[in-house]
Amino acid sequence: MVTIDLIVLGMLKKESLSAYDIQKLVEYRNISKWVKISTPSIYKKVLQLEEKGLIRGHTEKDGKMPEKAVYTLTDAGKKEFEKLMLEISCKPINIFLDFNAVIVNLESMSKDSQKECLDNIENNMNVLKTYLEENIALKEDAPDIPVTGMAVLQQQFLLVQAIEQWIAALKEKLE
Repeated sequence: MVTIDLIVLGMLKKESLSAYDIQKLVEYRNISKWVKISTPSIYKKVLQLEEKGLIRGHTEKDGKMPEKAVYTLTDAGKKEFEKLMLEISCKPINIFLDFNAVIVNLESMSKDSQKECLDNIENNMNVLKTYLEENIALKEDAPDIPVTGMAVLQQQFLLVQAIEQWIAALKEKLE
């Protein structure tokens, strides 16, 4: 998946990291909330990128800790990073929301079931909104959070607000 390539290459463009460090950064930056990326896919991707010659791994040992492979971007990896940045930024934007599969089928359900489904989606949006609010509050003044990282959190918050308004309007129409 090209998106995972870009995430991994982008992190390694800034600094050398182990696959574990990359995975921890993905968790810390909540990247998996807005890009489909999983822990196993990160480890697999690191191996694939190394096979392609885009990153190079070397073994390090720190004190009594076990050895670990630390990866660095190669010149080919830097070129691939630049290529992917331009390629992905030029693609048409698609917003995939899994709950839309429920929305397109609502009219096949009873009014009570429609309401229950919409309430479920609304509740999940509220959980996401609370999570984003807490995350923004925690990270907005943190010096290690890049401006672009905060921009994505704010983007997600705005999308949640728009979806909340949309759900309210849809509920009115279906009543």
